[in-house]
Parts: sequence; structure tokens; C-alpha cells
Amino acid sequence: MLILLFARVLGETAAWLKVPPVMGEMLAGIILGPSLLGWVELNDIIQTLAEIGLIFLLFEVGLDTNLSRLVKTGHKASLVAIGGFVAPFVGGFALSYWLFDLPLLLSLFAGGTLTATSIGVTVRVLRDLKRHKSPEAQVVLGAAVLDDVLGVVLLAVLYEFSVYGGISLTNISKVLIFIAIFMILAPIVAKLMAETIGRYDKKSKISGLIPTTIVTLVLFFAWLAHLVGAPALLGGFAAGLALSRRFFLPFGAALMQSDGKFVRRIGHSMRPIIQLFTPIFFVVVGLSLNLQEVDWSSASILMMSFLFIVWAMLSKLAGAAMLKESNPFRWAVGLAMIPRAEVGLIFAELGRVSGVFDNDMYAVMIITIAATTVLPPFILKWFYGRYGHLVPDKDSISGV
Repeated sequence: MLILLFARVLGETAAWLKVPPVMGEMLAGIILGPSLLGWVELNDIIQTLAEIGLIFLLFEVGLDTNLSRLVKTGHKASLVAIGGFVAPFVGGFALSYWLFDLPLLLSLFAGGTLTATSIGVTVRVLRDLKRHKSPEAQVVLGAAVLDDVLGVVLLAVLYEFSVYGGISLTNISKVLIFIAIFMILAPIVAKLMAETIGRYDKKSKISGLIPTTIVTLVLFFAWLAHLVGAPALLGGFAAGLALSRRFFLPFGAALMQSDGKFVRRIGHSMRPIIQLFTPIFFVVVGLSLNLQEVDWSSASILMMSFLFIVWAMLSKLAGAAMLKESNPFRWAVGLAMIPRAEVGLIFAELGRVSGVFDNDMYAVMIITIAATTVLPPFILKWFYGRYGHLVPDKDSISGV
């Protein structure tokens, strides 16, 4: 009761203050947990509910993923995504491994956490500024799609490392093969299931067939992912991606293109379930953090937090800097790719659960994610207010 109540109140408060609601939900966990009030203790039941919420969150990300955007924006989006993925990962790893002398696996997780991009935050800001249909917005949306896919693949590989306690090419190959098989078979399974559900939904004498069967499908995919040693959230992402009417494969597009109305019904039916469980995950992120045990007098923790925040913001500009466009256009794209929010929190939480992040490192990651989620919306609004007239408002996308 406390988790849902505090998550809703603080999420609404954050939205009213023009801050991403996930920050309010995470703050609810910090307030309720050992950092402040200590009213809620993290246990197996709450952790399980949070894991279900995480699976549904990745399902929603997959369902909303539009791979056709990546095709339409072509090399520009790919360049922004790859540059904005590689630079944070390599820089985050280098800071952790060589500058702060942290273990190899922890450094890989720290770099992986910095690769995330939360397109939801950016889209909301661009919509407020009436720029959500602009050329730079299309590039950002296409790049965010590839960024999500690369991030989930990296998450699966790092999870495999954490389970087996080291880096193994055999384990990497197993995960990548599993992902490839999923991406090939998932659209076919989803298409068959969609036709079956659509046929029996009209004949069913009990309401709720769609949410029941879709939840079953999502949990089945999550179980399959766990069965082969990958994180369960990968199954949720694959289920959402497969059911998306915008899934793009040579045969996937043909299979799913006629199911737009049905996919919208899926999203409508699943939204209340997703909105119930996902806040629990974000509250658990806050519950898992004990700020009282962090050694705030340690210069290394403060310096690490500062350097991670700076690099997390600057590195997302790397891909945009390689575009053959005007400087205002490149700045607009780069700034829009900075927010981490829920995607970064997923990385951080998996690092904690797998035992890779201790409390201090987990705190550093949470601080970095919070800063790179809260600051970019204000920076974007200031940028468009001052330089928006220099950014082209007509489609100038012509390749790289």
C-alpha cells in the first residue's frame, strides 16, 4: 500500500514540476527505505513484484519500438546511435577500470549503464516545444530505437558475465544466438497468437481475454529467456517487439503490417497492468539504496560521481558531432540523446541484483542517472529558447 501510494503521489508531483515521473517514484523508495524513514524493508515478495514490473516495462519498450524509423532516417540515426552507444561505454569503462582501479566486470557494468537513452523524456520535452515532428526529432527517434536494441543485447551479455563470474566467448555466443533465434521466431509466434486471440476474443463469454493471454505470452517469453541463462527482461522486450505492428524484418513487416488495430488494443488492455507494476520496480530501486551507508566524506565517491555525470552528458554528443549538419542541428540531436531515466535504472538495478555493484557504486550510478535525467529537459528548453531559430524546421535529412 505504501509503495503504490508514495509512488503515485511523488510521481504526480514530479510531473507537475516538469521532472520525469520515474524520478519521483525512485524518490519514494529512498524516503520509504533505509535511507530515510525505514518503513519498508525489501523482501522476496516485493523483489518479485519489481521483477514482474521490469519485465512489463521492457515489454512496453518493445511494443513502442518502431524499427521502421531507423530505416527512414538511415545512416544519420545509425551514426548517432552507435556513436552515442560506444563513447559512453568505452569512457565509462575507462574511468572505472583505469582511473579508479575497479574490477573488470564492475567497470563493464558501469560503462553499460551510461549507454542508456530514455527517449520518453526527450519526446515529452520536444512535444512541449512543438519540435516532436522536426528533422532532428526524427533522427533522435530512429537513433533511440537502435540504442534500445543495442542496450538490451549488452545487458544480456553483461548479465551472462555476472552469472558465470567472468568473461567467456562461449557464453557470449550462446546469448547472441538466443537473441537471433528470438528475433526470427518471435514475429511468427506473435502473429499466430494474435490471430488466435483475435478469433476467440469475439466468442469469449468471459471478459479480459486479451490482457490474460498477452500477460501469459510475456511471462512465457521471460521464462524462455531465463531458461537459456539470459535475463528474464529480455523475453519481455522480445515479446513486445514481436507484437509491435512496426516490427521490421524482411518477413516480419509483412506478417505484422495488418495488425495495427489489434496492437493498439493490446497496448490499451495492457496499460493498466503496466502502470500498476512498473512503479514498484522504480520504488525498489530507491529501496535498494542506503544513502546513510555511503561514505560521503570519500573524495573518490564524489569525484567518481562528478566525472560520470560529465562524461555521461558529453559522450552522448559524440554521435551527433559526426553528422554533416549545422552545429545547432548537431547540438539539438546530441542534447536530446542524454536522458537515461528508466533504461539506466534497469542497468543499475541488474548490476546490484547480480552482486556486481556494492552500495557505494550503486549510489554513484543512481546519482549519475538522476542528474542525466533531470538536467537535460531544462538544458533542451534553454537551447531551443536561445538557438531554436537556427535549427532547420524542414526535413533536411539527406544522408551522412
